Amino acid sequence: MINTQTLWFRFPRAAFARETGQRISRIAWMCVRMTKSECLMLKESVSRQSAIKHQTSNSKQRSRAAFTLIELLVVMAIIAILLLLVAPAFTNIKGGRDVTSAAYTIKGVLDTARTYAMSNNTYTWVGFYEEDVSQSSTNPATAGIGRLVMSIVASKDGTTIYTGTLSSPAVELDPTKLIQVGKLTKIDNVHLQTFPDPTATPPPDTFATRPAPGLNTARIGDSSPDNPSLSPFRYPVGPGTTTQYTFTKAVQFSPLGEARIDNNNYSLKTAIEVGIKPSHGTTPDSSSPSPSGVNPVAIQLTGEGGNVKIYRR
Repeated sequence: MINTQTLWFRFPRAAFARETGQRISRIAWMCVRMTKSECLMLKESVSRQSAIKHQTSNSKQRSRAAFTLIELLVVMAIIAILLLLVAPAFTNIKGGRDVTSAAYTIKGVLDTARTYAMSNNTYTWVGFYEEDVSQSSTNPATAGIGRLVMSIVASKDGTTIYTGTLSSPAVELDPTKLIQVGKLTKIDNVHLQTFPDPTATPPPDTFATRPAPGLNTARIGDSSPDNPSLSPFRYPVGPGTTTQYTFTKAVQFSPLGEARIDNNNYSLKTAIEVGIKPSHGTTPDSSSPSPSGVNPVAIQLTGEGGNVKIYRR
């Protein structure tokens, strides 16, 4: 006969689980009526079943420990929000000497403002300000050469905020009625430039054969428009803010996507032009071999459609 108490302690430790323990107790009682060899065979069978059950349980635990796709997406979304919260309040592009990259950045800002105006049935403004690149941005800003600063604001109530025909003195757009669209965009080593009208005719479709803006009221550059805007706006917007930048050169977009310089005092133009060229610190690119410089770029947009196109030499 087999001592049932000894048999109990020879089973695997996994058998101490409640269900398995009860089963072993029943088997041990059955062993009293079996031969020793039959009982050992029964013990091995139960041990194998317990091992299989233990492996299945571990597999389920590993399965439960793995992340699902939805859980991973939620974690990624939370990380993206945290990065947005800790990101600086402006986008600073150091590669201004690559004037093509700078031009596409400006195009992107104009496209964003136009799209926002049309999508939200409101007015938007893109402000242009050039500051001294030889020092970090100051508050208030220090005007100079070499760093282009751009800001997009939108009307909260869908109106122009100002009314009728504007006259001097200039009246700032009420900052409490504006919202900021995106961050400030800053491009180092870029200079705003007013270019003369092209003298050649297309084709090809290049800087020298681009559409002629004709008037300074259709240009944004170092000497255009002729007068500061009568409806300037500030950065940052909102109540109780301290002004760092005052934008007196701007492009206004209507809910229909129409573009014009500054405000409704200026009529729609066939072509509106933002002129830029590289600068080496606070020194603009040399004027040779032409008055426009070595690497001039004109970013043009149509008045009615607001479509943006880049022209390079």
